[in-house]
Amino acid sequence: MPIEAFILNGPNLNLLGTREPGIYGSLTLADIEANCREKAAALGFSAVEFRQSNHEGVLVDWIQEAGRRGAGVVMNPGAYTHTSIALHDAIKGASVPLIEVHISNVHARESFRHRSFVSPVAAGVIVGLGPLGYTLALEALAGLLKG
Repeated sequence: MPIEAFILNGPNLNLLGTREPGIYGSLTLADIEANCREKAAALGFSAVEFRQSNHEGVLVDWIQEAGRRGAGVVMNPGAYTHTSIALHDAIKGASVPLIEVHISNVHARESFRHRSFVSPVAAGVIVGLGPLGYTLALEALAGLLKG
């Protein structure tokens, strides 16, 4: 049975590699994409959609698309984690298995980053492990999708 993954990235993640490297590291989003594609192939994913948007509604559209296709989602919602009821509702409404990922340990940062609207509807959450979190999330997602 073919399995698909959407790897979705929210606002400002297009700046990885130059944005606060002390917090987010020196890898670019393209580097993370390459690592994810390699891992997904090893895990047997038949298709991987790797996308980034600074726009909340676009992310909602992609979550709904993943749901229609029966794909799982790895998502770093960026700052929308802490503000977006729309993402929460899209994940819940699309009934999509989703692993939430954050490069930094959001719980060791500003208090406004401690609340997530995504976590309650995510199958799992990985924080603070840097870009490795993405490939670990793909492993978890493969397990969920393969049942």
